Amino acid sequence: MFAAESYTSRHYTAIVAMACLCVLLGGPSYAAGAESLIIEGETYYEPGVSGPGWVWTDADHLELNGYAGEAIGADGDLVLTLAGQNSVTESHAPDADITLCGMEVWGDLTLRGTGTLTATGSQCGIHVSRALVVDGCTVDARADGADITDEAVAGVITGDMSVRGGGRLVAAGAGSGVGVRVHGVYLQDAGHGVGAAGCRLSVDASWLDANGTDGGVACTGGSLVSARFVVPAGGTFGAGGVVDASGAVAPHVVIEPDVATDPAGETGRGEVPGDSTDKSPADATPAAGEPTTGPTANPALKPAAATTKTTTTATKTTVAKTAKPKAATATTAALPKTGDNNWVVASVALFLLGTVLLAAAYRCQGPV
Repeated sequence: MFAAESYTSRHYTAIVAMACLCVLLGGPSYAAGAESLIIEGETYYEPGVSGPGWVWTDADHLELNGYAGEAIGADGDLVLTLAGQNSVTESHAPDADITLCGMEVWGDLTLRGTGTLTATGSQCGIHVSRALVVDGCTVDARADGADITDEAVAGVITGDMSVRGGGRLVAAGAGSGVGVRVHGVYLQDAGHGVGAAGCRLSVDASWLDANGTDGGVACTGGSLVSARFVVPAGGTFGAGGVVDASGAVAPHVVIEPDVATDPAGETGRGEVPGDSTDKSPADATPAAGEPTTGPTANPALKPAAATTKTTTTATKTTVAKTAKPKAATATTAALPKTGDNNWVVASVALFLLGTVLLAAAYRCQGPV
């Protein structure tokens, strides 16, 4: 009797252990972050690779330090840390995997660090299918509209966008092709589930300079925290983007912090009064090097002397964007976010539990 009960106990223990292992092995097979990285004309499927001015440390993290080369693309979420001056330029090679943009990310993109990034392309400088965050770094994104027709052209095209942590973003578009709509920042639902919650702009104690003949910023709404519209005067979020006091779409939008603060990584700049006139936010930053040039003139963006913290919000519910920046938009599947690392932790725990239970079962085994 004891032998039979012992056998049954061991049998149930083994079943529980195997169930744990099945859960482990049957879980998602994907890895968090980008599944592939395109850089310098090459495609990489595993992190741990590097080249001049860049290193792909893990699936969701790329570091640039002095990179100057062809377009960068990522299939999935990516955090990009910037150091020094960096630039990405649309590849014009006929067999290039990335076309029309300087940087293209099919997921979420966070730009951070103390460095700068200049991104240029024909349709957009930076294209992000979901959400773009500019956190504390300096970014200059421009599109010239060369050979583009019946599409939106903008310095930045993304689902929604946040500029925070003292970040500085200059975004400018140009072009005169048939059916071209030119914006500085163009926020749209790219078909990846952003929906009504997306297509919004958020600026928190940071700088934004957006310029485009059809609208500096095209969005469904937005919010300003410790920041204010400098251009247009009396600016606000309207039905299809930022509008002036009369309700007309503003082709040039400048937002700066309410409180005088130094950009990220800078203290005590000691600027000569008026020295930053006609410079973009990137130009006023020592790390940005020489003044940028592009299809539009850059306004002065100086920290304001006001000390009052304000918050401006608005929401649009009537206009839906239909234009898509890339033909691949409709067929590219959304990929998991980096939060899926929690599954890895759970899987390891289940594996250890299964191992302990199997060991216990074998230790308990006796003569039948």
